Amino acid sequence: MMAENTIAAIATAPGEAGIGIVRLSGEKSIHILDEIFKPTRKNSIKDYEPRRITHGKIIDPHTQKIVDEVLVTYMKEPFTYTGEDVVEINCHGGMVPVKNILDLVLRQGAFMADRGEFTKRAFLNGRIDLSQAEAVMDMIKAKTSTGFHVALNQLEGSLSNEVKVIRHDLLEVLAHITVNIDFPDEDIEELTYDKLEKDSIKILEKVEKLLDTAHTGKILKEGLNTVIIGKPNVGKSSLMNALLKESRAIVTDVPGTTRDIIEEIISIKGIPLRITDTAGIRETQDVVEKIGVERSKESFNKADLVIFILNASEELSIEDKEIMDKLKDKETIILMNKTDLPNVIDLEEIKKLLPGKSIIPISVKENKGLDLLEDKIVNMVYEGKVQRNEDSLVTNARHKRALEVGKTSMEEGIEAIRSGLALDFVEVDIKDCWESLGEITGDTTSEDMLDRIFSSFCIGK
Repeated sequence: MMAENTIAAIATAPGEAGIGIVRLSGEKSIHILDEIFKPTRKNSIKDYEPRRITHGKIIDPHTQKIVDEVLVTYMKEPFTYTGEDVVEINCHGGMVPVKNILDLVLRQGAFMADRGEFTKRAFLNGRIDLSQAEAVMDMIKAKTSTGFHVALNQLEGSLSNEVKVIRHDLLEVLAHITVNIDFPDEDIEELTYDKLEKDSIKILEKVEKLLDTAHTGKILKEGLNTVIIGKPNVGKSSLMNALLKESRAIVTDVPGTTRDIIEEIISIKGIPLRITDTAGIRETQDVVEKIGVERSKESFNKADLVIFILNASEELSIEDKEIMDKLKDKETIILMNKTDLPNVIDLEEIKKLLPGKSIIPISVKENKGLDLLEDKIVNMVYEGKVQRNEDSLVTNARHKRALEVGKTSMEEGIEAIRSGLALDFVEVDIKDCWESLGEITGDTTSEDMLDRIFSSFCIGK
C-alpha cells in the first residue's frame, strides 16, 4: 500500500549539531532530489548507484543559489525503512540549513510529514507490524541500556512472534470448532470437549506468561517511581547522593535542611528509577518547610516503591511510627541507617509494626549495605516471574490491555466448555481472544487507533 504523496521532515533534533538530516519518502523522492542536488563529479544523482553516499551541493533551482554543501543518499523501494523510495540529505547542523533545505523540498512538491508518518508508512507497507513500530519510539525514549535492549528485541519481532504463535494456535482451535459446527454429520474427527479444553488451557497459559512480564516491562520502559521518606536528619539526602554518586542534595546536620522534593532518574543495574528525595516528614511551624512536607506526602502517595529510612542509633519516635502506619499497604524497603553508630533501635518492634517488609541495615557514611539495597530493588522488579534475559517483555499499556481482554475471553471460553455449552458460544469467546491479540500487531486495529498511536511519535520518525 504505497501512499500517493511524497513526505519530508527534519529527522534530527533541533539545535546546534555536527549534522542535520532532512528525510523524504515516496515515489517522487529521487525526482525532487535530482532537481535540487548537484553532485560534485557527475551530472545527476541518478548517475550513482543507490545506497551510496554522494557529495555535492543543494542548489535552489529558481535562484541558482547554493543552499548548503551536503552528503546525500537515496534508497530504492522496497528495501527501505518505509518500503518506499527514501532520500536522506545530510547537511550542516543548526536550524538554518535544515530549515532552508526542508522549505526547498516542500516547494518542489513534497508534503510535510505528520508525526510518526515515516514509521506509519513502514507499518502500512508491511515492513513492520504495529508492536515493532511502537518499539521504535521506545528505543528513542529508553532511559537505560536494559530498556533500549528490550525495545530493540521488540523491533526485531520478539513480542510479535510470541503473539503470532498464540494467534496461530487460536486459529487452529477455531478451525476445528467451525468444522464441527458446519459439518456435524460428516465423517470428520470429532472435536471432543476434553481436547478443546486442554488446547484452550495451553493457550491461556501462554497469554498469562506474557502478562506476567508486564509489571517488569512497564518499569524498564517508564522507570520505577521511587520515593525516599523518613523524619528529618535520618540520611535521606545522603542516600540520594550515594545512589546518584554525586552531591545533588544539600546535606547538613540541621534537621529540615531539605525543604522541597528533589527528583532524579538513575539506573540501578539496568533498571531506571525515578527517585525523589523528600523533605523530612514532621510537624513544623515553618511555612516553607510545611509546604515541603505536604509535597513529600503527595510524592509518597504516587510512589511505586517507598524507601523508608530509620536512624538505627535512636529509638523509634512518634514521627517514625506515624509514617510506618501509612506504609502497611505500600511496596516498601526499610533501611536502618547509621549502623556505624551504636544500635539502639528495636528491630523486633519494626517487624511487628511492618510485618513482611524487607529490612536492610546500612551506613551511608561508610558506604555499607547499598549493594544489598540495589539487589533488593532488582529482585522486586523482576518478582521471580521474569528471567533477566527475557526477550519478550510487555512494556506497552496498550499491549497489556489487549492481553487482559484476551485472557478474560479465554477464561470465559474455558468456562463455557466446562459447562457444556454449544460450540457456537465457545467460538465467540475464542474469536474475541484472537481479535484482541491482533490489536497488538495491528492485524485487527482500527484507523482511529492507528492515528492515536502514531500521533505520539516525533516528526521525522
